[in-house]
Amino acid sequence: MIIEILVCVKLVPDTSENEFELNGAGNDLDRDDLVYSVNEWDNYAVEEAIQMVDNLGGSVTVITVGDDESEEVLRREMAMGANNGVLLSDDAFEGSDGKGVASILKAEIEKGSYDLILSGAQADEGAGQVGGMVAAMLDYPYASLVNKIDVIDDKKINVGREIEGGNQEMNEIQLPCVLSIQTGINEPRYVGIRGIRKVAKVEIPVKGASDLGLDAGSVGDAGAKTRRVDYFVPDMGDGAEMLEGSTDEIIVKLIEKLKANGGL
Repeated sequence: MIIEILVCVKLVPDTSENEFELNGAGNDLDRDDLVYSVNEWDNYAVEEAIQMVDNLGGSVTVITVGDDESEEVLRREMAMGANNGVLLSDDAFEGSDGKGVASILKAEIEKGSYDLILSGAQADEGAGQVGGMVAAMLDYPYASLVNKIDVIDDKKINVGREIEGGNQEMNEIQLPCVLSIQTGINEPRYVGIRGIRKVAKVEIPVKGASDLGLDAGSVGDAGAKTRRVDYFVPDMGDGAEMLEGSTDEIIVKLIEKLKANGGL
């Protein structure tokens, strides 16, 4: 069996390298001096795809919607073991909401022949919506929060999902399908300097709206149906208390609070 897998990846602000501040309008982060890295959930999706192809044969293509700097995330995942990369970049894509990004990805996906489309369960904005939207637009089966994939044959797979209460749900899904991958499904491999150098000069195709057959007015800021109007830290509610100190000190304080209030 040979399986062709497409993995949607994204370059996001690195939470370990940045101190985040809001922009002047208060509706987004101030992104001017942020350090970016690959979205954590996407790494798990790429690792799962590589493992499946190692076992079954086929290839892994990574794809992203972004600017020239987003090529970095594609090369990083190709150094990890993905075979190909595709950058979807156009000034017309700027300001796309979730539906816009899904529309851009769908246009490229339809130009290929993929058995499986993977994405991370969520990215920096936390909505977790693009994978499901892509599936709906393609009319493909979809599963979210996937933490186990077992191939049955060339037409179907068994998929495990993490659900409420720590329970596991298993589903049989027909191929082609779209899956959003949960962290913990595997352990993403280390990317070494040799791998990075190997793909440093590989040509990565860049496709814009016209290449994808998209009306520029249907995506980007012009086509967005949702807009973020405000970012804020919620006010502390009555009875809420922030525990301060080292991790060990906070644990001791928390246990004391739980005991005092009948929680233990």
